Amino acid sequence: MLLMKIEKFLREFHIPPTRFGRDCVRDPRLVFDLRLGREPGARVSRRIEHFMNTYRRSHGQ
Repeated sequence: MLLMKIEKFLREFHIPPTRFGRDCVRDPRLVFDLRLGREPGARVSRRIEHFMNTYRRSHGQ
């Protein structure tokens, strides 16, 4: 599940949810909305996955 991956990512890199959403898809409410049941579309999901993968590579993990 995408939300579980995001939550793990936030803990791993100590990133606030609002910063993650803003940096990832320009939506500071993204994580909060996902926690409330929002289902992202395929395009948003790909952007989130791409952001996390790129961030991991650039931060050596």
